[in-house]
Amino acid sequence: MIRPILLALVVGTAATAVVAGLTGIPGSDAVQLAAMAFAGALISGALGAWGLKRTRRRSIGTQSFLVALASLGAVGAGSLLAAQRMFISAHDLAALAVVMFAAITVGLVIALLLGRRVGEASRRLQSAAREVAAGESPTFGSESDSRELADLGRELALMQSRLDETRIRERTMDSSRRELVAWVSHDLRTPLAGIRAMAEALEDGVVTDPETVSHYYRTLRQETDRLASLVDDLFELSRINAGALNLQFTRVSLGDLVSDALAGAAALAQIKGVELNGSVAPGQLEVEVSVSELTRVLHNLLENAIRHTPTRGAVHLEAGVKDGHAVVTVVDSCGGIPEADIERVFDLAFRGKAARTPGSDEGAGLGLAIARGIVEAHRGRIEVANLAPGCRFTVRLPVTQEPV
Repeated sequence: MIRPILLALVVGTAATAVVAGLTGIPGSDAVQLAAMAFAGALISGALGAWGLKRTRRRSIGTQSFLVALASLGAVGAGSLLAAQRMFISAHDLAALAVVMFAAITVGLVIALLLGRRVGEASRRLQSAAREVAAGESPTFGSESDSRELADLGRELALMQSRLDETRIRERTMDSSRRELVAWVSHDLRTPLAGIRAMAEALEDGVVTDPETVSHYYRTLRQETDRLASLVDDLFELSRINAGALNLQFTRVSLGDLVSDALAGAAALAQIKGVELNGSVAPGQLEVEVSVSELTRVLHNLLENAIRHTPTRGAVHLEAGVKDGHAVVTVVDSCGGIPEADIERVFDLAFRGKAARTPGSDEGAGLGLAIARGIVEAHRGRIEVANLAPGCRFTVRLPVTQEPV
């Protein structure tokens, strides 16, 4: 703010000196006239500043009128004082006063009209802000508005669009959270009830047959492992949502990651009677990833594919490089995903239209949501598409991670 004021003073002083020189006014007279004009303008400006301070809570239109009034008063007062200093005749001084007041009157009328227009624009802006707060599209920024107000209207419309998108995401996330709570409660209640019943039977000596006792202990361990896995998934998901994943990037062979993932899923595939195989493109492809987290992604994708593939079906994992990205695909024989569900596959706790009971091989519906969170934390993308006779999950990762 100081720089424009100093610039205005320098330019005005220079212009005054130039005009005085061109008109032949002696230097002493020019200085006296300029001082008188400056004094008159300063007094008017001080009164205008006082008026603005007193009306700081009034409308913008009122304040705009006061700014115009102070400017016109500064010109008028400075001109009249300078004219009086020039010792012109009383008639000429009166004539100048008539001209000045007539010009000031016209200027004030124009200032009132402009202030009214600014006030109307301000009220439309307030109305647009209320519309945005109410979730409605703002009607502001017409062709009759100034460029700044039109730009502001477009920014409000853009903000409203973003707010709408945010509200939709929040509603979707809230629905997913409620669904997750329902599923997790369901998945916890049944195994816990079974664990309690078996523990009470063992404690009370109701079950004494060694084979049955061994079966109970084995079932207790399996249910405990499943509950621990569910808790681990919930903890991992909470870290993803909080942006608290501790990713330690290391350069590793993509082929080694694929081999480890296939080896880890082999037992489940054998139990399900599903053929599991994989392939890696020729060449030693290395990627910079968090090994433990990416291993979890591959494990979740393979487990999901195997659980949804019928007996004697096949699951194939393939890895390679394309367009500077490491690409890993998992193709299964699940029969495909309904088009209505394919966009929700990675949503939290989504299980498709067929809700299965706890204790089945469906899981809590967290695996794919966790996989997406980890892949996105690696600045990658994960996608799904139907591919006869099943579907294909594709993970694309940058070969090298750039620092944030």
